Amino acid sequence: MHPSESRLNPPGRRFGPFRNRAMRLVAALGLTGALSACNTVVLKPSGDVAQQQGDLVIVATLLMLLIVIPVMLAIVVFAWRYRASNKDAAYEPDWDHSTQLELLIWAAPLLIIICLGAITWTSTHLLDPYRTIGRIDAETPVAKDAKPLNVEVVALDWKWLFIYPEQGIATVNELVVPSGRPLNFRITSANVMNSFYVPAMAGQIYAMPGMETRLHAVMNSNVESVGFSANYSGAGFTHMRFKMRSVSDADFGKWIADVKTTGTRPQPAGELSNAEAFTGDPAQPIGGTLDRAAYLQLEKPTQKVPAIRFATIDPKLYDSVVNMCVEPGKMCMSEMMAIDSRGGLGKAGIRNVEMLAYDKKGREHAVAASANPSEAVKRELAWVRALCEQMPGQVRDGTVKAPDDLRSLNGAGIPAPQSIGFGDEVPAASSAKPAHVSLNSRN
Repeated sequence: MHPSESRLNPPGRRFGPFRNRAMRLVAALGLTGALSACNTVVLKPSGDVAQQQGDLVIVATLLMLLIVIPVMLAIVVFAWRYRASNKDAAYEPDWDHSTQLELLIWAAPLLIIICLGAITWTSTHLLDPYRTIGRIDAETPVAKDAKPLNVEVVALDWKWLFIYPEQGIATVNELVVPSGRPLNFRITSANVMNSFYVPAMAGQIYAMPGMETRLHAVMNSNVESVGFSANYSGAGFTHMRFKMRSVSDADFGKWIADVKTTGTRPQPAGELSNAEAFTGDPAQPIGGTLDRAAYLQLEKPTQKVPAIRFATIDPKLYDSVVNMCVEPGKMCMSEMMAIDSRGGLGKAGIRNVEMLAYDKKGREHAVAASANPSEAVKRELAWVRALCEQMPGQVRDGTVKAPDDLRSLNGAGIPAPQSIGFGDEVPAASSAKPAHVSLNSRN
């Protein structure tokens, strides 16, 4: 037997190369079948905002392929035409420039970059998460009397808290919204930065402690989907996921009623209570009310937390979370900013320095400092409270109105970005005049 033949077909393994190629082909086809089962929710979502974002991805990809495909084809053509065995190919060692070729090489990419820049500029402002929803879908504008559903979102370690302020309920790792209705999300974080992302609804938006971000969206159909954190935040990040459902208005009303019922319903024997579900300790009762004490228990790091429902809530809880003053004895950031805007407290606020410390785990001494104050401290605390209550502070809302032209990827009627300085300017918030506060006032 010829040596090369022996290497190709060793004894007991006839048709070796053919068999190996066939196996590789079968494996490749198997991988192709696996790819066909991938979830394409990013390109085929149920929310109109996410759909416009998916369309933008497709348009940008097609524009870039206008360069990528010709370049790939040119590589094959040049490699074949100027191969070593092709003696008919022109050999021009002194050639170094072609004006026509230079124009083609640079003009085509430049035109594509201009198109991508125009589309990116328009869509960036058209799909601004702070912009209100102007349409339900491409053919259905939002009714003028439509009232959006407000949902307050808090990223915790490692779970999501959803507060429905108008309905007076809250849930953990369960988000239910009505389809065909504008949604207004106010998003913050309890400690570290996270990213709120529901691929079927809209793009991701960061959740940051001490700050609030906005997201306006809408769901076009009744679906069940998944939301998660798209920003690593520690050991329990992998399981920081929640169920998201969009339902009809009637079913949403039934769900609200069900939460009000199940959030206070006694747990059957052998079933974990709400408190045990996220603290592991039945001695720390939470019950069906999400007040500040319950929130401080819920805020503790836990993993793989099941859905939890609260039938009633503290209406000021979310604002306290944003202002980082849920804990007793802690001055809110809005209060501190109001004091700073008036020039500070001066000598009278020396003993209030402890209330300004924002060490999350080292604040216990601030509670003691204000629990049994002396007469002098009482006067100072009364001054702080009076000062803040009489001047709560005014800030720009930041919400942008929907454009006049509601067609996807078309920016007709969009006001100019505020940073440019032309177009309708948003008037600056007027500050209240300092009110006279007596240092002799009592707490």
